[in-house]
Amino acid sequence: MKYLKNSILLFLLALSPVFAQQKITLQEIWSGAFRTKGMDDLQAMQNTNQYTVLNTNRSARTNQIDLYDFATLNKVGTLVDTKGFKELADGIDSYTFSPDEKKILIATSSEQIFRHSFLADFYIYDISLKTLVKLSGDKVQEPTFSADGTKVAYGKGNNLYVYDVASKATKQITTDGKKNAVINGITDWVYEEEFAFVRAYDWNKSGDKIAYIRFDETAVPEFTMEIYGDNLYPDTQTFKYPKAGEKNSTVSLHIYDVKAGTTKEIKLGNYSDFYIPRIKWTNDAQILSAQVINRHQNNLDLIFVDANSGAPTVVLNEQDKAYVDVTDNLTFLNDNSFIWTSEKDGYNHIYHYSKTGKLLDQITKGNWEVTAYYGFDDKTGNIFYQSVENGSINRDVYRINLNGKNKVRLTNQTGTNSAIFSPDFDYFINTFSSATQPTTFTLNSAKDGKQVKEIVNNEELKSKLAGYSIPIKEFTTITTEKGHQLNAWFIKPKNFDPNKKYPVLMYQYSGPGSQQVANDWNDTNDYWYYMLAQEGYIVACVDGRGTGYKGAAFKKVTYKELGKYEVEDQIDAAKVIVKYAYVDPARVGIWGWSYGGFMSSNCILKGADVFKMAIAVAPVTNWRFYDSVYTERYLQTPQENASGYDENSPINHVSKLKGSYLLIHGSADDNVHLQNTMRMVEALVQANKQFDWAIYPDKNHGIYGGATRLQLYTKMTNFIKEKL
Repeated sequence: MKYLKNSILLFLLALSPVFAQQKITLQEIWSGAFRTKGMDDLQAMQNTNQYTVLNTNRSARTNQIDLYDFATLNKVGTLVDTKGFKELADGIDSYTFSPDEKKILIATSSEQIFRHSFLADFYIYDISLKTLVKLSGDKVQEPTFSADGTKVAYGKGNNLYVYDVASKATKQITTDGKKNAVINGITDWVYEEEFAFVRAYDWNKSGDKIAYIRFDETAVPEFTMEIYGDNLYPDTQTFKYPKAGEKNSTVSLHIYDVKAGTTKEIKLGNYSDFYIPRIKWTNDAQILSAQVINRHQNNLDLIFVDANSGAPTVVLNEQDKAYVDVTDNLTFLNDNSFIWTSEKDGYNHIYHYSKTGKLLDQITKGNWEVTAYYGFDDKTGNIFYQSVENGSINRDVYRINLNGKNKVRLTNQTGTNSAIFSPDFDYFINTFSSATQPTTFTLNSAKDGKQVKEIVNNEELKSKLAGYSIPIKEFTTITTEKGHQLNAWFIKPKNFDPNKKYPVLMYQYSGPGSQQVANDWNDTNDYWYYMLAQEGYIVACVDGRGTGYKGAAFKKVTYKELGKYEVEDQIDAAKVIVKYAYVDPARVGIWGWSYGGFMSSNCILKGADVFKMAIAVAPVTNWRFYDSVYTERYLQTPQENASGYDENSPINHVSKLKGSYLLIHGSADDNVHLQNTMRMVEALVQANKQFDWAIYPDKNHGIYGGATRLQLYTKMTNFIKEKL
C-alpha cells in the first residue's frame, strides 16, 4: 500500500509541469505568439453591398483580395490572387478601387519614407480582363483615380503627373519640384507627421480638375542624420525640419485644369504664416473646400473656392483661446450642406451646416465626446458615429437622425466598439474588444444593432492565455490630493497578497488628447506588463490632465505649459499609490516612450523623492528641439513663451536626479531627434550624475527591426529587476 502511494505521488509530480501555469517570455511577446486574428485591409465597396479583405496564404506566400457579401458574409469570389502574377511576387501592400470599382490600384515592393509616406511599384488591375499594367517605370507616391476612372494622378520626384488609363500616356503637370526645395501635391515632413496626411492633392467630382498644395521648403532649416549602415563611411540623410519658432514651408493652393492643361494659383485671402491642413472637393464639381489655420492654430477658416473664378469665401470660422483641432469629419451631403465636428461647446460634437455656412443643427450634445464619424444615410436621414457616452474609457456605436433626434445605441457590450458600414447602411461590421475579451468581428444590423452573425473570434487565443495565469487589468479612478480625478488601471500579480509589499512600475504617455487608460484588448506592451506582474511587480497607468476624451477643458489645461500639470499629476498619483498598504513606497518607478519619455524624465527629477527609477525611450528633452506644428500648437513659439519651454525641460532639472535613470534612443530618429538625448546626456555628465543609456544604430522613433525589440525590452526588464 505504501509503495502504491509513493508511486502515485511520483506519477503526479511527473505530471505537474503539464498543469503548471506558464510564464510569459519576451521571446514569445516579440515573436507574435499572442497576435490576434483579424480582417486585414477591410474595405466596404461603394457600388455594391459587398466588402473586400486582403487575405494571406502563408504557406504559399501569396495574397488574395477576396470579395464578400455584407448580408450573408459569404465569399463571392477572389478579385486578385498574386500567385498568377510574377509582378506581385513581393505581395500586395495596399490597394484602392477606381470609383466604378472595375479597376484596382495595387501597391507592391513598398519603401517607407517617413511615418506615413512610402514609395511603391503601382499596378492597375482590370478586374474583368484580369490584366495588370504598371503605372510608372519608377516607384511613385499616392496614386489616385479620377472620378470617371479614366486617369490616375500620382507624385514622383516632388512633381505631379497624370496617367491616361486607355492610352497609357503620362503627362507631367508640375515641373518645379526639387528635393529639399519645392514639393507639389505631396506633404512635407512636418505636415505628414503632425497633420497626418501625405496626399496633398484631390480630384474633383467630374474628373476635370485637380487641386493641390505646393510647398516651398527653400527657407526651412535642414536636419542631417548619420546613417551608419554597412559601408566603410557613414551616409547622411538630410531633410527639411522646421523646429519650434523656425521658418515653415510657404504653402500655396493651386487648381490644375485637366482639359485645358493650365494651372491657376488660388489667392486664399490676407493670411500670413499659415497652414492648409486639409483640402477636399465638395459635391459641386467646381467648388473646392480648404481648411486654413494660422500658425498659433487657434483660428481656423473653412473656405469654399470657386474653381472657375478662383474666388474664395469663408463659410465657417472656428476660434479657441488655446487651439483648434483640424477635423477629418467634413462630409458633404447631396445639397452641399455639410457635417462638421467641433469642440466649441466644450466637447467634440457633430454639427450640420448649410452650404453657405449657416448652422442648421447641433446634432449631438452632452458632456461626452464623439470619437468617430461613420457616415450619413440619405435614404433614412440617419448619421452613424462612435462616442464615449458610456464612459471615457469605452467606445460605442450610435445612430441619430440629422435633426438630433431618435438616438439609438447600436452596441451593447462594454468595451471598445468600432464599425465599418455597408454602402446601403443596412449592416455594419463591428469590431469589439475589452480588457478581458480579445477582438471579435461580427455582422450587426444598423437598424437595432442586433448581431446577425459572428465573422472572426479569438477564442483560440483566449484559451491559450488561460494557461498563462494572466491577471486582470483593473480599472479605477484616482483622486489626487489636489482633487483631480484621473482614470487609471492596475495590473497586479495573479497571486496578489494584500499583506505583502509590492514594487510598482507606472507607465504613461500623457500627450495632449491621448489616452492609455482604455477598455480594449491587449497591445504588445500589455503582455510585457503581465510578464512583470508574474515576476512580482504591480504595473499601473494613469491618464493625467491634458489627455483626451474628457472634454476640452481637461485636455487644454496644459496649454503653454507642456510638462507641468501632467508631471504634477503623475507625481500626485504616485503619492496616492504609495499609501496603499500593499505598495512598497521605496520601490516606485515610471517609464514612457516619446512624450512619455519626456514625462518619465521629468518625473524622476521633479519627483525625485517619489520615484526610485525611470526609463525614457526616445524622449523630447526640450521642446525647442521639436517641430513647429506640434510644439507651437501647445506652447506657441519659443520667442513668445520661453519659460514654457525651459522651466519644464528635464535638461534644466538634472541636478535633482537621485534615482536610477535609463535613457534610450535610435540614432536615425527623424521625429524626436537624437539631439534630445545627446543634450540630456551632456547635462547629466556636467552635473556629475550617474545614469545608464543605450543608442540603437540606424533605428527610427519606433526602434524595431530584426531582434531589436527583443534586445530593447530585455534591457529594460533587466534594468527594472535590478533597480526596482
